[in-house]
Amino acid sequence: MTGVLDAHVHFWDPRKLRYPWLDGIAALNRPFTPGDFPGRLRSDVIVVEAGRAPADAADEIGWLREEARRRSWIRGMVAHVDVESPAATNRFLARYGGDPFVVGVRRNVQDEAPGFLRDPGFRAGVRLLGEAGLPFDACVRAHQVPELTELAAACPRTTIVLDHLGKPTPGGPGYERWRRDLRRLARHATVLCKLSGLATEAIPGTPRPVVVDAVREALDTFGPGRCLYGSDWPVLTLATDHGAWLDLIGDALATHPAAAAEAVFHHNAARTYRAHHPGARKDLDPRVVRHPPHPRG
Repeated sequence: MTGVLDAHVHFWDPRKLRYPWLDGIAALNRPFTPGDFPGRLRSDVIVVEAGRAPADAADEIGWLREEARRRSWIRGMVAHVDVESPAATNRFLARYGGDPFVVGVRRNVQDEAPGFLRDPGFRAGVRLLGEAGLPFDACVRAHQVPELTELAAACPRTTIVLDHLGKPTPGGPGYERWRRDLRRLARHATVLCKLSGLATEAIPGTPRPVVVDAVREALDTFGPGRCLYGSDWPVLTLATDHGAWLDLIGDALATHPAAAAEAVFHHNAARTYRAHHPGARKDLDPRVVRHPPHPRG
């Protein structure tokens, strides 16, 4: 099989940048850097912004770019921008729209009030990402999936990547509603789904087959051609380890042909994020402008 491209890894270092959300999570409130990543010998990665203080967003990109220059297995970054501000989104695109290292955008909205995804400014920002050829990573909770479905309908030229399957509780409260909402979301062909994050969403003690079934639900709903493997390291260390999650996704794919596993573990992420082959990245120099994006949608 082609090597794994892990589409959802975080790196952070509280000695360099401020991460307010770590204050209440002692087990994670320490550096987790590329040198600590347990999958570095068998996985290339897409790094996802890690919730640093908003004012540090550019510094986060700069730090991770330097890390990537020393490590060819870091293939690109999904960066933060305040998408709800079209002006901020335009400034971001002016600076990073042609940057080969910045391969997507995430504005974490999981704790926003109901209706946030319907905000006209937010939708305008998401549309701007699509026009620039950048996918939008949507980190939402299960109750927000219907709003995300409306967002996909309102922004049909933007590729939307659902992080962590929409954060359901496998087999727990609201699970059946999530299944129904996920099917409605999947009707929009521009939406993809990351098979990540469920280890920490499951109630402690949840039998492993229940979590596998939730992953299979997403695979059946979106199809293997629209699902991406992600470890969510190091957040997943609160509940499991990197190898165990990789094996779990492999078990969920066991009933699919080998081509499906190739797609989920590598090809879909490489296509979605236009991850440069390590030998062709030109040192991730932001002055090297990628080819103009093809229209999405």
